[in-house]
Amino acid sequence: MKSILILTGDSGEGYECWYAIHRLREEGYEAVVAAPEKRRLHMVMHDFEPGWSTYVERPGYGVEAELAFEDVRAADYDAVLVLGGRAPEYLRNDGKVLAIVRAFSESGKWVFAICHGIQVLIAAGLVKGRRVT
Repeated sequence: MKSILILTGDSGEGYECWYAIHRLREEGYEAVVAAPEKRRLHMVMHDFEPGWSTYVERPGYGVEAELAFEDVRAADYDAVLVLGGRAPEYLRNDGKVLAIVRAFSESGKWVFAICHGIQVLIAAGLVKGRRVT
């Protein structure tokens, strides 16, 4: 079975996380969540409220991190997905996270990011000279 590593942490976007997990599983992939430490994560959801000119943030559905970043071996996975939310604001400064996404890139494996997850790829130096959305 092919495995996809999902990188996030507290304040990661819960909708992005759970949608990715369910869709990947539906397509026959194993989805493994990794975070700074192996434990239940506090996820958030961003939503729109009438009268607000930006989104609001609320507590979201939690998710279990099955793996700590220090235990990740890129060779065990076929691709990596970096989630958005506010987690990338601090994950982009985590040397372990940067090493993980660089290892995937250097191995020629797929590296994906959703929304603010692109911050991690930029910090890892993986975006320069590439077209991204």
